Amino acid sequence: MARRHRLIRVSPSAVWDVLADGHRYAEWVVGTSQSEPVRGKWPHQDAAIRFQVRLGPLELSNETVVRHCEEGVSLELEAHAGVLGTARIAIELRPWGEDCLVIVDEHPLQGAGGRLHNVGFDALIQLRHRTMLARLARLCENPARDAPSPVRLRSAVTGVEEAGHA
Repeated sequence: MARRHRLIRVSPSAVWDVLADGHRYAEWVVGTSQSEPVRGKWPHQDAAIRFQVRLGPLELSNETVVRHCEEGVSLELEAHAGVLGTARIAIELRPWGEDCLVIVDEHPLQGAGGRLHNVGFDALIQLRHRTMLARLARLCENPARDAPSPVRLRSAVTGVEEAGHA
């Protein structure tokens, strides 16, 4: 079982906002290039996200299903990865003062991943989780960094500067 944690310097509700947005899944999950909710209301139980994985010229479409959701506290997912099988990913959010301790616990369930599961495989998952939690922290701690930058425009009518977007 690969378990990793990271302190993210925002409230648990701010972290949950990112986790609960099915369109942002590919922004923080390592290995995915696109994502979109396809079934149910993400992240409620049995809702699903379709995600794309690019391996050179190949593009594979897979799915992640919510197996358990306690809003603002925990999210348990089952990721389907074709011939590699399925994996269980549990994400727990714990208040840590004003911040959030995020704990990720993953293990293979079925398929090649389950048959090949060993200490070395767990080490690779740990590396993936380190990057994944860093991405999640960046999205949560610097939300303006990913938003369009405001542009100051001077109105020709009033001569007053107004905010706009590039």
